[in-house]
Amino acid sequence: MNRHSTAYGLAIAIFILDQLAKLTMIYPLALKQVGQITLLPIFNFTWTENRGFSLGLAQAQTDLQRWGLVALTSIIAIIVAWWIKREEKGGERIALALVLGGALGNIVDRVRLGFVVDFLDLHFGEWRPFLVFNVADAAISIGVVILLLRAIFVRPAAPEEKIDHA
Repeated sequence: MNRHSTAYGLAIAIFILDQLAKLTMIYPLALKQVGQITLLPIFNFTWTENRGFSLGLAQAQTDLQRWGLVALTSIIAIIVAWWIKREEKGGERIALALVLGGALGNIVDRVRLGFVVDFLDLHFGEWRPFLVFNVADAAISIGVVILLLRAIFVRPAAPEEKIDHA
């Protein structure tokens, strides 16, 4: 398996994990009907239907807007998949794979259900450091943070200087 196949395999694994988690919330746990399941004093499963884009922005109020979000996120996923193929650095490929797998998971939700299923709810009393999210959102966020940190802190090797012995 080549290095790019490994990244695509990771993207598929993230996608499958995300979809299995969401199906668990929908069917065996019936979270939509229950509304919320408290797991820890700081962590719940809370049913949320996200009809927006990133961080709940750009809420899709109509079918046209919904399909516009599907198209936009699909274009982003295609660009990320293409980027993985061209990327030579392993750290960046892993980060891009996280983004791709998460994007695909949320695209499938939006196509299948008309919204993205969010259910992971971390809170400290009434304070929530994050909106309610899902596995795909976490993967996308972690992937983007890795890309940003690597862009800031990982420097490419300096090219070797050629010495002219003339």
